[in-house]
Amino acid sequence: MPHDTTLIATIVAGLGLAFVFGALANRFRIPPLVGYLVAGVLVGPNTPGFVADQALAQQLAEIGVILLMFGVGLHFSLKDLLSVRAIAVPGAIVQIAFATVLGLCLSWAMGWTVGAGLVFGLALSVASTVVLLRALQERRMVDTERGRITVGWLIVEDLAMVLALVLLPALAGVLGGQETAERAPDIFALRFDFGVWGVVAITLAKVAAFVIVMVVFGRRLIPWILHYVAHTGSRELFRLAVLAIALGVAFGAANLFGVSLALGAFFAGMIMSESELSHRAAEESLPLRDAFSVLFFVSVGMLFDPSTLIDNPGPIFGTLFIILVGKSVAAFLIVIAFGYPVATALIISASLAQIGEFSFILAELGLSLNLLPQEGRDLILGGAILSIVLNPAMFYLAGRLRPWIESRMGKEPIEEPKPVAPATEPGKVATTAIAPKEEGDAPLPTRLAGHTILIGYGRVGALVGKSLREAGLPFLVIEDAQKTIAKLKADGIETISGNAAKNEVFSAANPSLARRLILAIPNAFESGKIIRRARALNPGIMVIARAHTDAEVDHLKSLGATSVIMGEREIARGIVEHVMEAEALKKGAPATVS
Repeated sequence: MPHDTTLIATIVAGLGLAFVFGALANRFRIPPLVGYLVAGVLVGPNTPGFVADQALAQQLAEIGVILLMFGVGLHFSLKDLLSVRAIAVPGAIVQIAFATVLGLCLSWAMGWTVGAGLVFGLALSVASTVVLLRALQERRMVDTERGRITVGWLIVEDLAMVLALVLLPALAGVLGGQETAERAPDIFALRFDFGVWGVVAITLAKVAAFVIVMVVFGRRLIPWILHYVAHTGSRELFRLAVLAIALGVAFGAANLFGVSLALGAFFAGMIMSESELSHRAAEESLPLRDAFSVLFFVSVGMLFDPSTLIDNPGPIFGTLFIILVGKSVAAFLIVIAFGYPVATALIISASLAQIGEFSFILAELGLSLNLLPQEGRDLILGGAILSIVLNPAMFYLAGRLRPWIESRMGKEPIEEPKPVAPATEPGKVATTAIAPKEEGDAPLPTRLAGHTILIGYGRVGALVGKSLREAGLPFLVIEDAQKTIAKLKADGIETISGNAAKNEVFSAANPSLARRLILAIPNAFESGKIIRRARALNPGIMVIARAHTDAEVDHLKSLGATSVIMGEREIARGIVEHVMEAEALKKGAPATVS
């Protein structure tokens, strides 16, 4: 293949196969992440057929790491962590330590060095942010006490891994890996006169200098840049500014302060999250973050040798035992020791029984420092793929074990209070929000009848909801954004948490007795699926939807929508009305608009 098309071939093969296998994984209710890893295995050197350029894939993966860590920083919530710090901080630290010790023991049995065992154990101790949050969202648990504890636990794990990324290069020589002094600037050349702790101290000093620069200057400069670009009105420039800040800060941190690209990107996201425009920044950068994150997982899959599963079944089972059993048991005992109910302990244990993106980043760092053997990376990748596939089974097992464990411990089941929506007569608005059910159960069904089902509560949905409330019309909202759900509950609006395209979520809104359905979401394909289901349950229901194009209007009407509002058309109508009113005032005649 000509050299000038290698980059294109690598991207096309990576994204193309990632889409195919990601879609297949999603079809079988497996996280798409598994499909991306499998795509990487297929284009890697360890399987027959097309082999992508590994060097290019690694550089693309570096961009993926930067954007992945930028996204983690952008969604970092110190408030969420502080609200559950009493259990999340000590719990995560003890669980990380326990899993690391188990990893050290397994590595010792395989004849590895202490440094290799340390990297291996740390990689097995941290759960995947992507997988964990998706599992909680699917079970509508993010907004519950169990969900908050789990997310707080995850934040502590992520911060611990960020610290590991900082310290491992400094300690590589002591742990039996490759010394990294030659990559440091000349001004740090004397650091080895101070011994190991001198290396650590200077490394932390460089990180502290970077943090100070970001706090003192970054907190002022980054929001100013975002606001300046936002006022230009150019969406393209705003998106470019967000990406330039993420990549520029990461690159500058690595070259000026000697810290990792991942840490620089994390701080760029964390500083940007304080801006009022952070939500828009996250929205604008999401497509590129998703694309390069997929390439990151594909590049990780390229490094995995499937023959490891056959040639080394013992180590693979040992690795899986640490991830699925060791971590879970440790987390369960810690949560129980803090006096929480069995149900909470089991949910947290199941959530943490997998590994993901931070594990891959640590494995690559360990390999580059000559700390971790290639076999260790293969075990980490194999453990990640298998644990992510088996994670739904861990949630199922947790639900099955709960009654047995509670009976053995002599404890009665302790449930978090869940307010139930009161019976509401037509013409009255419900004042209590439906709390999300947990552990995979369907949402509590509404008691409303003759009501309006409003799907989506963004800018359009909020305006519709306000009008319905002022008119005294009974309605409920189906929404899956947790912040929006919290606000709806605070306002006393009956809410069902979840995706309305899912049968159990939509059925909880009692569509068979509803008077009208309003789809305020911009996704025409998802709206079409909901309309089809609504018509099957209630042929007489009035359905009002929104669209962006004439094709979408035709599509939704063909599926049974009573009326479809196209935003551009209504804007044009409003403009014409104002023009006609002005002209009518001049002529002294009433304005009419067809």
